Amino acid sequence: MIGKPRKIGKTIEEIEEGESLSLTESIEDNELLLYLGLTNDANPLYIQHDYAKLTDYGKPIVPSVMLMGIITSAISKHLPGPGSHVVNFSINFIAPTYHYETLTFEFEVIKVDKMKEVITISVSAVNTAEERVLDAVVIVQPPKVTVNELENEGDEIDE
Repeated sequence: MIGKPRKIGKTIEEIEEGESLSLTESIEDNELLLYLGLTNDANPLYIQHDYAKLTDYGKPIVPSVMLMGIITSAISKHLPGPGSHVVNFSINFIAPTYHYETLTFEFEVIKVDKMKEVITISVSAVNTAEERVLDAVVIVQPPKVTVNELENEGDEIDE
């Protein structure tokens, strides 16, 4: 393959219980519109201010699946990182997230199961008012090969 080798995340042998990651994300219009366009989701609760103000929410909210995407993206990028795969996802949406909010996500490895070759990550998110908006538990298969193993095989991972 052509291209430079890409970094691979931590394997199960490299991960320890208690490892953590903190990530802050702002929800802006461009991300919302991309999500709605890609999914063809026309729910007026997500984008129409006139409709949303008639609901209990009072204004448009961020789609729940979009928040799940932020979590899975952080797992793919950082913990355990590239090459990992989400195999189970359980989430509780405690409070709505509104457009333009900034959320802080806290990730922590709470279990490493070497026999099943998975790790369990606890995730929580709060808004700038320190209100918890979600809790999740994600089971992830870390990558099984390292960059060194790929290089020994003469393979590269495309960017």
